[in-house]
Amino acid sequence: MSTETLAHPNNITHHNSIHSEHHHQDMGAIKVFGFWIYLMSDCILFAALFANYAVLVNGIADGPSGKDIFDLRFVLIETFLLLLSSITYGIAMLGINKGCKNQVNISLALTFILGLGFVAMEIFEFHELIAEGYGPDRSAFLSSFFALVATHGIHVSAGLIWIIIMIIQVMRRGLNTTNQTRLMCLSLFWHFLDVVWICVFTIVYLLGAM
Repeated sequence: MSTETLAHPNNITHHNSIHSEHHHQDMGAIKVFGFWIYLMSDCILFAALFANYAVLVNGIADGPSGKDIFDLRFVLIETFLLLLSSITYGIAMLGINKGCKNQVNISLALTFILGLGFVAMEIFEFHELIAEGYGPDRSAFLSSFFALVATHGIHVSAGLIWIIIMIIQVMRRGLNTTNQTRLMCLSLFWHFLDVVWICVFTIVYLLGAM
């Protein structure tokens, strides 16, 4: 060991600290990139469901069409809740940049409440349709409708579970590098679901009600 190393042991510690920080940043970037790949695969899933819906939308048999069962005012409230939840999640990401743990958790909690409201309204809509005899087994149109919208709802439900986990993780461990990476991935996931829902609202509900 050199005299300089012996004289300045703090230099080694500082160097190791910097090396460790860069290592965590590189790993975080790799994880975010990997999550992007997952989202691309999810795009393929939803593209297949949209294509399935487009093919079967006119197969109503003796059942109702979209304009007979869709309530645009109800769906607009659902849409508002989900879009607003993206804004609150954006505020959470701003809290990460400021290192404000309370802002992150409060914003995540608001995002959870709004997302839960969206899922609750979707379940209510499904329940009402099935109660009226318009379940997925009634026609090809309803089968494709339930498959597409329910798949999106399941994704949102998974996101809600993820939000709860992240609130707990931030409370316990703060805004460390690992939690920041996970929150970034969750942000991508949540905003992706918003984009998919806009497509669902436009293609399924808006065009279907015309």
